[in-house]
Amino acid sequence: MPKIIGGSLHEHRAQTRQKLFTALSTLMTDRGFDTITLAEIAAAAGVGRTAVYNHFPDKEAMLLGFITHETEQYVHTLERALADVDDPVEKLRTYVRQQARLSRVFHLAPGPDLRTILSKQAQHRLREHVVLVETILRDILDEGVETGELPPQDVEVTVGLVNACLSGRLIPESSPERERCIEATESFVLRAVGAHQVAA
Repeated sequence: MPKIIGGSLHEHRAQTRQKLFTALSTLMTDRGFDTITLAEIAAAAGVGRTAVYNHFPDKEAMLLGFITHETEQYVHTLERALADVDDPVEKLRTYVRQQARLSRVFHLAPGPDLRTILSKQAQHRLREHVVLVETILRDILDEGVETGELPPQDVEVTVGLVNACLSGRLIPESSPERERCIEATESFVLRAVGAHQVAA
């Protein structure tokens, strides 16, 4: 009988999942996901290989669980950061900074883009979580246009352009390069949606 981590079976399962996610994330900083095995993930997490199958039927399911977990955590963090911000331009600035600081899951691993090696079903499920983040940005832009803080624009197109800019950018890990890059990204996005022109 394996030793239970935490005070209950539920806690044990949650902590084991977190250990697996941490191990997967760590391994993906050095190697492509396609080269990592479940056995290596289990070893890095300090759990038996059979414990992995108690949580995930295969490696793709684990990756999907990991990305889903990271996205949900990010959405909660973003919502907390925006909770006390009233001005739509400041909301957009906060959104950009939060996105820039996020360790983008799709860009963690060397090798092929993770989206290119997932099944169509897995890609569809990931898309559902991306929509959560897009909805936050869409609401910010809609509010900005409605209040006159941003010029009229096709918000649906703008959402895609802004997120493409943010998700395609790798932020350096070291400062001051990191902060300079974040500031440049923020300035670029605000100019692109017309925030500076309206403010002037």
